Formats: sequence, C-alpha cells, structure tokens
Amino acid sequence: MAKQLSFSAFVMNTASHILHGLWREEEGHQLNFNDVDLWVSLAKRLEEGGFDAIFFADVIGLYGDHQGGWDYHVQTGLQIPSNDPMVLLSALAVNTKHLGLAFTAAPLQEPPFNFARRVSTLDHISKGRIAWNIVTNAQENAHRNFGYDGLVPHDERYRWADEYVDVLYKLWEGSWDEGALLQDRKNGIHADPSKVHKIHHVGERYQVEGPHLVSPSPQRTPVLFQAGSSTAGRDFGARNAEAVFIVTPDPENARKLIEDTRRLAIQNGRDGHDIKFYQGLSFVIGETEEEARRKEIELESKIDLEMMIAHLAGAIGMDLGNVSLDTPLENIETDGTRSLIAWVQQSTPGRTPTVADLARLQGKTTRIVGTPETIADQLEIWSEAGVDGINVINATIPGSYEEFIDQVMPVLRKRGLVRNKHGEPGTFRHTLFGTDRLSERHPAAKYRGAFSSNVVTR
Repeated sequence: MAKQLSFSAFVMNTASHILHGLWREEEGHQLNFNDVDLWVSLAKRLEEGGFDAIFFADVIGLYGDHQGGWDYHVQTGLQIPSNDPMVLLSALAVNTKHLGLAFTAAPLQEPPFNFARRVSTLDHISKGRIAWNIVTNAQENAHRNFGYDGLVPHDERYRWADEYVDVLYKLWEGSWDEGALLQDRKNGIHADPSKVHKIHHVGERYQVEGPHLVSPSPQRTPVLFQAGSSTAGRDFGARNAEAVFIVTPDPENARKLIEDTRRLAIQNGRDGHDIKFYQGLSFVIGETEEEARRKEIELESKIDLEMMIAHLAGAIGMDLGNVSLDTPLENIETDGTRSLIAWVQQSTPGRTPTVADLARLQGKTTRIVGTPETIADQLEIWSEAGVDGINVINATIPGSYEEFIDQVMPVLRKRGLVRNKHGEPGTFRHTLFGTDRLSERHPAAKYRGAFSSNVVTR
C-alpha cells in the first residue's frame, strides 16, 4: 500500500519561474509578485488545503546570455526582477500556523554568522517552521555580483558548502546549551553564561568566534533541503539533507536515485529514511481525460518555448538563442548545473537529446495530465517508488494550486494518500519526522555540548 504524501508549493517571488510566459495570461496573478497580499493569500489557501509547505526558489544573478546578451531576460521577465524570499517569509510566518516555510540560499551570498542569526530569528517568528534549501549556485553573474571573477568550479563549491554548514551547525547546535536561557526576573539572571559558548571556528574560508547571538529557536537548525544530482551534490545531500528535491522523468528513475542516495546516507552513518524525497511535478486537471488533454494543448500554446530554452540553457552556461531546436546536446562539458543534462538524457532513452528536449525538460516530462482519479493513480505509483512528497509546480498563481486543492486533494484523502487535516501547530520538522530537533545521526549533532569546555576563552 502506498504511503501518505506530503505536498509543497514550488514558487518564486518573481513573475516567471518554471513554466515561462504565463504571466501574460489574465489568470497569471504571479504578475503581482511584489504584492505581499498575493503571497499571504496563497499561503493561507495552501495551509487550509492540506499542503505542508511553500518552497521558494531563488536566484542572486542573471542566467547565462541568450541571443548574445541579457536584454532578453529583462524583456521577458525571466526571473528578473526577483525578490528576497527570506524577507517575505516573515509576513507568511505571522499569517499561518502550520505551513512549513522553505527558502533557497547559497553560501556565496552571506557570511555564515549573519545567516545563522537571520534564520534563527525567522524560526522564532514562525514558531519553528523554517526550512533552508542549500544550493551552491551555478550562475556566473551571481559569482561576479559577490566579488568573484567568475564561477567557482563545481566540486569546489561543494567543499565551500561543507565548511559553511559546519560553521552553522556549530552556531545552531553547539553555541547554546539546553537550559541556558533562564529569564529569571527574581534573581536578575537572563541566561547562564556557563552554558553559552564561543565556537572559535577557523577554516579555509571562515573565521568565526561566536557565540551565536540568538538563543535556540524551536528547531535550532532549520529543516535542511537540498537539490542536485551530480556526484558531489548527491554526496553532500546524503550527508546533510533531511529532504531532497528531485526532478526525475519517471518513477523508476526516481526509485534509482532515492535508493542510491539512501545508500550514501547509510555510508555516512545515517539511516536511509533520515531523508525525505520531494519530486517536482506539474498538473493539468480535467473532469474527463479528453478535457484534460484539451487543456494541456491550450497550456502548451501559452508556454514560451524560447524562454524555456533561455532558462535551462542559461543554467548550464550556454547561449542557445541562435541555435536550431534540433541541435543535439551531446558531449556538453560545463561547470553549471550538470544535473539538467542528466535529466534530459534520462527523459530521452534510446536517442540523442536535442535543444528542444532541453526546453521541454521541466514542462512535459514532469507533468501529469488527467482526471483527479487518474492523477491520484499516478501519484500512488510515485509514492510506491519511494517518493515522500510532491513539490507542485505552477502554471499560474493561485489558480494551479486552487485547482489542485479543490479537485485532486479530496480524492487523495479518500485514498489515504494525504492526511485529513493538520493537527496542533508545531514545527515543520515535527510534521515531517515527528520530532522538533535534528536526528542524533546528523553530522550537526556532534556539536551538541561540544563547546562546554570553552569557559576560559570568553
């Protein structure tokens, strides 16, 4: 029997995120992405509808050139302008009680000490519902925005991320012991200094003395998401992630990726089920199969294929703006997002993938079309393949989510594929794992109590 699935809304605080060009449509309210009311309303609707989380993608630079430059990105709204999701989460936190709030950020964009402080503050504001999607960022422009001459090589970015999270774990898990915050008005003792510690981190990239300036939040460490299917990326996820976002073309490829990542987790001293796997999928829903197929044809006519090419090719550092759609994608070497190439190859077995296949990657190959009942059938297959949750990709906001909540969720509940309703408010980690704090098997756990002997260094 298939297990219950967790649902997350995959969004971005921009006009055009994954399925490009739909902001031009009357129902494409993502055009109003600057309006906080759009996001507050969506978050409330998701929570009421049984979603466990809203998951914000993010960029900190332009994608690679298209048609010889970056004018195209600005002209079409290709993830520019885009706003900081961490700031937006503050508003969503005080307008929801159950919804997990996940954001994307890279080590590139902020020193670990300040990042730890901001995340802990958000976790306090949300009463423990923050999740961080750890990315290493493959955009040339992003690296130049932060003072680098160009893109840091792929595997080196993951070594950088290793030290970055190590500093964070020391701050979140080790700097404050349990029971340090007393707030004893009678005796005038706010916190016990013997239980608050400097971390004295000295590494290749960072020197951080500490202590962490924020007292422990409900989760201490946020729920840790990760994406990326390169060898270095999967190894990093196996060691650090609690949830992995995947975009595989079918359940069988998902099964292989999940089994391999669980194996890597076990090799790193964790339990394979310490990690949840969220597959990215979009949906076209009809009362009949015929209506659903008709709606898919209509959707295809609205998606801007050129924008899809500019997005995906730009992510791997290529300009395909003046290349035929039939051009093969053979032998591409890039320090960009290698996982994109792997996903295209998986989705075109038995033939050489082309530029057109690249454009369709996050459209048709990760789309389920049908009635609520046939969609539920397909989701059961994904669940049986080992997928724990679905990151629902939208065509329009809020329409894609309202349609899914109103039409598909009731069928999933009837089949036991999703829980009936949220229980008492709690942390996001408790929603996923039944506990508020990181597992003892996680590498961050080794810093609990590790700095108690640092008293003389104050």
